[in-house]
Amino acid sequence: MEGTLKVTSTNKIVIADYLNSQQGKDISYLLSCYASDPMGGGASLSSHVKEHLVSELAKIPNAFSLICYSDDKPVGLTNCFVGFSTFKCKPLINIHDIAVLRDYRGKGIGKLMLAKVEEIARGKGCCKITLEVLEGNEPAKQAYLKFGFAGYELDPDLGKALYWQKIID
Repeated sequence: MEGTLKVTSTNKIVIADYLNSQQGKDISYLLSCYASDPMGGGASLSSHVKEHLVSELAKIPNAFSLICYSDDKPVGLTNCFVGFSTFKCKPLINIHDIAVLRDYRGKGIGKLMLAKVEEIARGKGCCKITLEVLEGNEPAKQAYLKFGFAGYELDPDLGKALYWQKIID
């Protein structure tokens, strides 16, 4: 079918080196594309974020990013942070951002990145992987459910956990 992209064996996932200038540009590019998408807020990143994101990530010892390349083109990104579960007394990984370029969605790129995050989590002895998803992002929700994610709850009578924020800047 014309226009259909095929996921090929040339797809590769790399753990980004924040000191590698090309990978830094790829992270900024992919996050910019994601931010501009309706599921990423629909607004471009500020020039400050574009200029400083990678150097700031490099300062955070528990941060790591994965870049998916297809035929050497950056097409997917995950930004993750290692945290800690007090209830399990073990580390966890929070996927803060997961993004796939529009033309590559539905081709298995997200699944490849999630599998790599899980591999890393298992290697670190993590008890779980967490992420947030917009309520109206049905394709992402379905992909996460297929991968084994579910809403978080301690007691079904109290309902699922809600992700809240308070902007302080």
